[in-house]
Amino acid sequence: MEKKKNNGILGFLYNTTCGRILLRPLKARWLTYLSGVFLDLPISKPLIKPFVKNNNIDLSEYESDNFKCFNDCFCRKIKPGFRPVDMRDSALVSPCDGLLSAYKISGEEVYPVKQSRYTLGGLLKNDSLAKEYKNGTILIFRLSVNHYHRYCYPASGIKGDNIHIKGAFHTVRPVALAAGPVFCENAREYTVIDTKPFGKIVQMEVGAMLVGRIKNHLGAGEIKKGEEKGMFLYGGSTVILLLKENSVKIKEEYLENTQKGIETPVKQGETLNII
Repeated sequence: MEKKKNNGILGFLYNTTCGRILLRPLKARWLTYLSGVFLDLPISKPLIKPFVKNNNIDLSEYESDNFKCFNDCFCRKIKPGFRPVDMRDSALVSPCDGLLSAYKISGEEVYPVKQSRYTLGGLLKNDSLAKEYKNGTILIFRLSVNHYHRYCYPASGIKGDNIHIKGAFHTVRPVALAAGPVFCENAREYTVIDTKPFGKIVQMEVGAMLVGRIKNHLGAGEIKKGEEKGMFLYGGSTVILLLKENSVKIKEEYLENTQKGIETPVKQGETLNII
């Protein structure tokens, strides 16, 4: 488990008047776009070695270490078997590696611990869809730069189109989340998945500072649990699951840890619910 800590520089940017002025260009789409272009170029290769070393990444777990640019390293693909998926129909699995926070939705509002509250309507930009998740559960998986940045489907079913919502690019670290409704401001993309065991699930990917691209592979159609849904390019980022009321019983430890201000580490494919 990882306790939430404020970063000094980010604290200055989000909690002071001068910092918020400096923050404006940093969260702009054009800066994130230019950063992404640079990290796709061979000239970015010198950044790979210190990135791997500083984040204690074991490249032997991944399919290749012959990277042509930094983003090849960042969205590296893990070898088969290193992220086993619980394929039981009754198992809802984690869509990604990350630090999990779990909240019960109060009506249509989310009240994060020590953070700004927000509504599902603001998150989805779709009030009628938001009403379907009234009093349900929201699972928020925060990915740090050292995490595996590909993500999968948490259950099998039929998915709808990918809905893209334009926005800014705040960091998703706790200091930024405490300062405002970041998830409702950042660029994001979601789909609705109709599953037999758990009803309709919303799976959303949220971009963050320097994450210019959320790359989802498929449009509407049939999908399988554990199938790769997509990937993030450079930066911290977030995956969100919305679950309807009484549709699934999430493990109590996730909710209890969240109430204590603790994020719980999970791995892609790990079972999230009580079976």
